[in-house]
Amino acid sequence: MAPTKLLESQVALVTGSGSGYGKGIAQLFAHEGAVVIVADINEEAGHRVVEAIRANGDKAEFLKLDVTDPEGWKKAVDFAKNEFGQIDILVNNAGWTYRRKDTELVTEFEYNKVFDINVKSIFYATNALIPHFLERGRGNIVNIGSCITENPTTGLPWYGATKGAVDMITRHLAAEYSPKGIRVNGVSPSIGETALMRDFIAQEPDEISKAALVAPVPLQRLCTPADVAKGALYFATSYFNDFQTGIILRVDGGHYI
Repeated sequence: MAPTKLLESQVALVTGSGSGYGKGIAQLFAHEGAVVIVADINEEAGHRVVEAIRANGDKAEFLKLDVTDPEGWKKAVDFAKNEFGQIDILVNNAGWTYRRKDTELVTEFEYNKVFDINVKSIFYATNALIPHFLERGRGNIVNIGSCITENPTTGLPWYGATKGAVDMITRHLAAEYSPKGIRVNGVSPSIGETALMRDFIAQEPDEISKAALVAPVPLQRLCTPADVAKGALYFATSYFNDFQTGIILRVDGGHYI
């Protein structure tokens, strides 16, 4: 029999949860009973998400976090332990991309930024959270990747490389730490109507561009924050899943069958 709330008594830290896929994850996790730490560099956006979650009678706290700052990660762990005594689930969702363009035009600043936010942040998160998970003998990490790894394209090789790295990090961490009680899995969304869409397609989205993106998708729509949240929830709750680790789950409407 399913529990009333799938994440009851769990504490989840979700990065980049002030908008987009992270917002969807935070809202669903809170709905399923978790206390959600809405971690985002954008204070205004993060507080709005917390207010919306609380308005539904669910539990959330905002934490300003720059995922590229190792000291920020240490403070995040201390915050969670002081406020709630624990962290059960970490969702590494925060991500960024430069605007799609000819690759020789990508600047070193853009290259460094996309790797710092998409990859190095997980290095910092791992160093900060793994000791806590090891001390408790359990933990759950969900990394949000991208379906760009399924179909190399033009104009975004360094973004694609970061998401390939996320997939490999997920599998390696699972191999190393699952014997110690820590499951690590990944969710790879296809493109959706988030703030990054205009950079992925190098223009302001309109009905024509969105129709072109939907055309090759068997389920005939774009990915939504709710879709990604359900994928993350699948890995986050032991009711659905306690015997999968190192898995990369596509959430793409069948686009990359």
